[in-house]
Amino acid sequence: MSAPVLQVKKIDVYYASSQVLFNMSLDVQQGETLALLGRNGAGKSTTMKTIAGVMAPKRGEIEFNGQPIAGRAAHLIARAGVSFVPEDRQIFPDLSVEDNLTIAVKASVDGKYAWNLERVYEMLPLLAPLKNRLGGQLSGGEQQMLTVGRALMGNPEVLLLDEPSEGLAPIMVQKIGDLIRALRAVGTTIVLAEQNLHFCLGLADRAIVIDKGSDVFCGTISELNANADIKQRYLSV
Repeated sequence: MSAPVLQVKKIDVYYASSQVLFNMSLDVQQGETLALLGRNGAGKSTTMKTIAGVMAPKRGEIEFNGQPIAGRAAHLIARAGVSFVPEDRQIFPDLSVEDNLTIAVKASVDGKYAWNLERVYEMLPLLAPLKNRLGGQLSGGEQQMLTVGRALMGNPEVLLLDEPSEGLAPIMVQKIGDLIRALRAVGTTIVLAEQNLHFCLGLADRAIVIDKGSDVFCGTISELNANADIKQRYLSV
């Protein structure tokens, strides 16, 4: 097996004096979808923010393509090829959908623009007829689609999706699932933080279960689905 594109090695992360992550580890292979699962408050979002550079670990290492990135500024990590779709979306409400997309235009590390407006509208057809609408006038599901599209405009090598289905109507959850499936099909490397195991079935290749800031399970998504003890203890399934 080739070296992982992304490795998190035994990181400890704090909010002020309160420790949130304890010896947390994960790795992601090129083209893989990894699900980071756990209850609300388990540490999933903190893990994603630390990978993206929004937070810095006190101990441990994070490597992207073999290069250390732990503690590096968030914009430098994004420039290196990691795009973060935060749980709270953080679109620009006073800009149009198209302006929200074009403001994020960036070439890939090798200087290519594989993702552009045309391709994003093709992958997210819901956005095309809304391109002149202000971001603040979109529904929650439409905003979620927009944040994913904005992340893709940066031509990332790894896409971090933090709770993309949370708080959405069932039809939009299905559309988000279809989008992740389509991104997988074109070879996108994805880390997907979710509370909902059922949402990840058929989407993820492997799963890490996190509880109280530590990884307590690592295996294939089918192995997790067959493990009644882990599901009951850590996922309330």
